[in-house]
Amino acid sequence: MNENDDPEAKTVAAADGAVAAGGAVGPAADDALVAPAPGPTRRLFWSALGVALGLLVVDQSTKWWAVDALADSKSIPVFGDFIRFWLVYNPGAAFSMGTGVTWIFTIFAGIAVVAIAWYAWRVRSTPWSYALGLLLGGATSHFGDRLFREPAFGRGHVVDFIDYSGFFVGNVADIGIFAGAVSIVVLSFRGIEATQAPQGASAESDAAHE
Repeated sequence: MNENDDPEAKTVAAADGAVAAGGAVGPAADDALVAPAPGPTRRLFWSALGVALGLLVVDQSTKWWAVDALADSKSIPVFGDFIRFWLVYNPGAAFSMGTGVTWIFTIFAGIAVVAIAWYAWRVRSTPWSYALGLLLGGATSHFGDRLFREPAFGRGHVVDFIDYSGFFVGNVADIGIFAGAVSIVVLSFRGIEATQAPQGASAESDAAHE
């Protein structure tokens, strides 16, 4: 009996792979359907770290400038009374909340740095890597203030110097964190997932494995 007429042989051939025109055996259709999505790339992780490092350097540099230039309660108008530079040491969170438990914010800042870095390692989306880089840079800079600035290790006060009409006094790290958070909201609203590769990237990865 011809092997091509054997139903069992046809079943085995279909499970193992499809026979191409040139005689080569390709992957089965079912295998293509269950093939795993491409994993996170180091390039995106290093992109996030690059953004974080840039924000960290800018934030710490401007803080050192503020400590030197704005001593003795000096105030520098930037946009009239709307924005001015004025030095403030913040032992608590936003709006100076929790000023008596600075060490708790140090722990939270450390946990945030680790959590953001872990998630940044998993992302497969370039916009998400940039957004997480902003969050990571801001959180790391604040964590550094908590650890190494006065009055003591682990209880340091964050340097704030950008005064928004007396409503809020912040720094460059706060701007980065805000921009990163807004970016994440926009990306989520548009349905762009952090751990799902774009369609084009998936196609390129599939082609590279053929």
